[in-house]
Amino acid sequence: MLTVGDVFTSYGMIKALNGVTLSASEGEITCLLGPNGAGKTTLMFTIAGILRAQAGSIKFDGQSIERLSAAKVVEAGIALVPENRLVFPTMSVEENLEAGAFIRVAKDRAGVDDDIERMYMRFPVLKERREQMAGTLSGGEQQMLALARALMSRPRILLMDEPSVGLAPLIVEDIFQIIRDVNADGMTILLVEQNANMALSVADKFYLLEHGRVTFEGAPGELEQDEVIRRAYLGTE
Repeated sequence: MLTVGDVFTSYGMIKALNGVTLSASEGEITCLLGPNGAGKTTLMFTIAGILRAQAGSIKFDGQSIERLSAAKVVEAGIALVPENRLVFPTMSVEENLEAGAFIRVAKDRAGVDDDIERMYMRFPVLKERREQMAGTLSGGEQQMLALARALMSRPRILLMDEPSVGLAPLIVEDIFQIIRDVNADGMTILLVEQNANMALSVADKFYLLEHGRVTFEGAPGELEQDEVIRRAYLGTE
């Protein structure tokens, strides 16, 4: 469904991605592991159209998207759940959900309203908080809201960047169960995650990103667990 081919992305003189190549297959959870500074978030931003690749190709269902704006990438069927949630703190839960459907709300108000109700069925706590300002939610509730907001665009693939960051272990378990459930409903997921154990528990395949390039790809079990964790956290090949 998604293919990234030899992508280079830089911040000024800093080369963050140095020829990254990977793919995400329809219906699967593909995990991207690596230490801090490996380029994981840069890759997600580049796919999502927030950053522009200096070279290489990004294709979604065979169509090139590397030159599309972020809004056009959303229209194409790709939604990003960013690191640290990044909900709109001074907007209510329901307003955040409406914001997630910005590409649809003008021409499909009824459909957006139906989808909001579906999000409330999937995340009952959000229904309880529907009028509450998003910035006053707990970390776990904000993560649920960020995921629900992304689903409001009716994407075909979700890009999830560090969904467990800053959350208590029990909440992390809940979030990963939600990831399993969303995938079981047919959603393709590209997941960036520092918690290697949790990531490998849901992954169909995974990539290791170190120093801006892919150094390993395979299915869970193809690399010894302790080596995966060492390289994911420390970047040692």
